[in-house]
Amino acid sequence: MFLTRLSRLNPNPFLLILTRHLSNPSKLHDRYSFKPPPSLSPNTQGQNPNHNNPKKKQKPQYRPPSSLDRTGQKPIHSDLPFDFRYSYTESSPTVRPIGLREPKYSPFGPGRIDREWIGVCAPAVDPKVRSVEGAEEDPKLEEKRKRRRQKVQGEPLTPAERKILVDKCQRPKTKRQINLGRDGLTHNMLNDIQNHWKHDEAVRIKCLGVPTVDMKNVCTQLEDKTFGKIIHRHGGVLVLYRGRNYKPKKRPVIPLMLWRPHEPVYPRLIKTTIDGLSIEETKEMRKRGLAVPALTKLAKNGYYGSLVSMVRDAFICCELVRIDCQGLEKSDYKKIGCKLRDLVPCILVTFEKEQIVVWRGKDYKPLEDGYFLPDRELFDNPEGDLVSGKEGCGNSDGSSSEKEFDSGEE
Repeated sequence: MFLTRLSRLNPNPFLLILTRHLSNPSKLHDRYSFKPPPSLSPNTQGQNPNHNNPKKKQKPQYRPPSSLDRTGQKPIHSDLPFDFRYSYTESSPTVRPIGLREPKYSPFGPGRIDREWIGVCAPAVDPKVRSVEGAEEDPKLEEKRKRRRQKVQGEPLTPAERKILVDKCQRPKTKRQINLGRDGLTHNMLNDIQNHWKHDEAVRIKCLGVPTVDMKNVCTQLEDKTFGKIIHRHGGVLVLYRGRNYKPKKRPVIPLMLWRPHEPVYPRLIKTTIDGLSIEETKEMRKRGLAVPALTKLAKNGYYGSLVSMVRDAFICCELVRIDCQGLEKSDYKKIGCKLRDLVPCILVTFEKEQIVVWRGKDYKPLEDGYFLPDRELFDNPEGDLVSGKEGCGNSDGSSSEKEFDSGEE
C-alpha cells in the first residue's frame, strides 16, 4: 500500500514493476509446494488458535434467553382455587362454545404450567380434562376460597380507616392506577393488582368500555379473584383494599399469559326469525327498529353503567329501543347487546348499521325488584348500619370532607 502511494507520487518504472509483482498472489505453493502455517492462513482469522487442541474445552455459543425455553425447569404450580381464563368478566363459564377456531394451545407457553388448557380455560379441578366445556364448580374449592379470603381480610375497616385509604387513592394524591378496558378483568391484571399491593394497601381501578354495563359482575369478580375488598366506588372508579393480614411475600403464584388466546365459536346472537314471529313480521320489526329515535349514543370506551336502567325505563312506553353505536368496534356492541339480553331482559332484533335494536317481547313485565347498582356502592359498617363511600366517611358533625373522584376520561 505504501509502494502504491509512492508510485503515484513518483512515477518510476522500477517502482511500478515492483508494485505489480508484490500485488500478485504468492506462487510459492505452485513452484515449491510451500504451505503457510495455520496462524498465517486467511481462513483461520477470527477463530480461536487453540481450536485443534482437544484438551481445552470449547465455549458454548451464546443463545439469547427465551421465555418458552423450559429445559430442566418444572412446570409452574399455582394454588389459586379457580379456573384460569383470559377474561373473568367477559367470558362466562355458563355459556358453552360450539367449537374452537384454532387448535388447542396454551397461552402460557408449552409446558409452563401444570394445568392443561382446554381451549377456553385451564381447569383447577382436573388438569387432564379433554372436554371443551371444562369442569364443574367444586363446592370444596368454594369453601376453601372463602376461608382464605376471610383470613386475609381480617377485621373489617372502620369508617376512619376507610376514609384515609380512599383519600390516598384520589387522583391528586397518587398516579397509580389500573385501567380495566374492553377485555374486562384479564388474568394478567391479577398480577398487576398484586404488584400495586406491594407499595400500597389499596389500589385505584378505572373501568371503561363494555364491562361497565354490568358493574356488579366486575365488582364481584374483582373481590372473588383477588381476595380483596372494594371499599369505594364512584361511577367506574373503584378502590380495592388488600386486607389487614395481606403479606406481599406470601402472595399467590400467578403464571402470566404470554399471548391472547383465540376466542372460541359461540352461537349466533341474531336469529333469522324471532321466536314467536314469522319471517315477514321479523323483517318489518327490524325496519321499524332502525327508524325508531335513538335512546342514547354510546361513546367509544365510555362508561355505560346506567344503560340497563335506561333500557328498562324505555320499555315502559316503547316496545322497541335503538341504541346508536357508531364508532364502536363490532365486537364491542355485540357484547353490549348480549349483556342487555341477559340483564334487562330483552330480545335482540338486529345489529345492522352499527345500531343495537332490542325488543321487549309480547309478555313484557317490568322488574320491580331488579338490582340497580347505585352510583356509589354501599358498604358494610362494623357498627351495623349501611354507609356509602362518601356518607360513611363524614366528620363527626355530619358533614363530609371527602373529595369527589374524577370519573371522567383522562
